[in-house]
Amino acid sequence: MKALAVMASAASIGCSWCMDFGYWENHRHGMAPEKLRDVPRWRESEVYTPLERDVMEYAEAMSATPPTVTDELVERLREHLDDAALVELTAMVAVDNLRSRTNAALGLTSQGFRDTCEIPSRER
Repeated sequence: MKALAVMASAASIGCSWCMDFGYWENHRHGMAPEKLRDVPRWRESEVYTPLERDVMEYAEAMSATPPTVTDELVERLREHLDDAALVELTAMVAVDNLRSRTNAALGLTSQGFRDTCEIPSRER
């Protein structure tokens, strides 16, 4: 959940370095490649659970300027997350906002981490 939140925040801010590194790091830890690939278009994708969708919506809402988090969204999250988990999720998105906005402002771009995760196509 945290990984999806962080990547959704990075995608909404437009930090290609964070998206690239996030794909590599989370793929390395066993996250499904299709979930990683679909983060920028999570609303249209069918690979996410309702809770994962709420987490990514929360990350985007927190990352908006000004934030657009609604009471209804928080209540949906509270159906699955206790106070500690909601605070941890919020903190992770806040940290990624700092990181993604810093990287974007400094012009950092993708460094090719994701490329090392892709399975090369077989020559036939």
